[in-house]
Amino acid sequence: MLTSALEHIDERGSFLSTQADDRVRRSRILEGSSREGAAGRNAQRNELLSRHSGRCRRYRPIPSALPGTRKEAQQVAADLKADPADIKLGLDANETAVKRAKLDQYRIVYFATHGLVSGDLEGFAKTKAEPALALTIPQRPTDFDDGLLTASEIAQLKLDAEWAVLSACNTAAEDKPGAEALSGLARAFFYAGARSLIVSHWSVSDEATARLMIGTFRASASDPRLSHAEALRQSILAMIDAAKSDAEADPRLWAPFVVVG
Repeated sequence: MLTSALEHIDERGSFLSTQADDRVRRSRILEGSSREGAAGRNAQRNELLSRHSGRCRRYRPIPSALPGTRKEAQQVAADLKADPADIKLGLDANETAVKRAKLDQYRIVYFATHGLVSGDLEGFAKTKAEPALALTIPQRPTDFDDGLLTASEIAQLKLDAEWAVLSACNTAAEDKPGAEALSGLARAFFYAGARSLIVSHWSVSDEATARLMIGTFRASASDPRLSHAEALRQSILAMIDAAKSDAEADPRLWAPFVVVG
């Protein structure tokens, strides 16, 4: 299952999972958008995300669209030969879709979206602020679906995934300032049942991240014997080799991402 919430100016991200039944693979993709004009916590989330840049949208007054995630979602799905029936785009990429999916039947779970650390949410969190992935915000947010898939909600999901990809900013970050690394979103996915993760240690570029992740899954699809780390390494090397300038090969574009597990 893959979700992408980026078609309009205030859309957020992507989520993909790939199901394996013996040697038969199946992918499911969702893409969704948030809605303008929702009140209360929805408006606060829109304000929060509008202050961020890249896939973390932090403290800059620019729009929060992430056009690279739609391309990323569609290309990764194509490389994984996802069933079109399992691809949900636009408004369908939301917490409800994630929480109701039978994720324990999928071997890959993939998010490409905004990543929020706990400090980003302290201003309006109902309870203890915690890291989250931003999905489509419904017109009428509820506790079940408010547009933010938090670490505690992720920990309650039931996964049996070989690989969870968190293609967003700061997804390897701690759950609170001063805590150990990987104690936030990454730990939540391990609790939920993921056996290996791709996570980021700092802010990432939308366009470069899309290229890096597409290359990673293309390498993995072409040679299933590759480890996850080797697939990522090959994508990094390909990005560096294809760079037309030092700026395009800058480590800040590829070095944030690591494989854990």
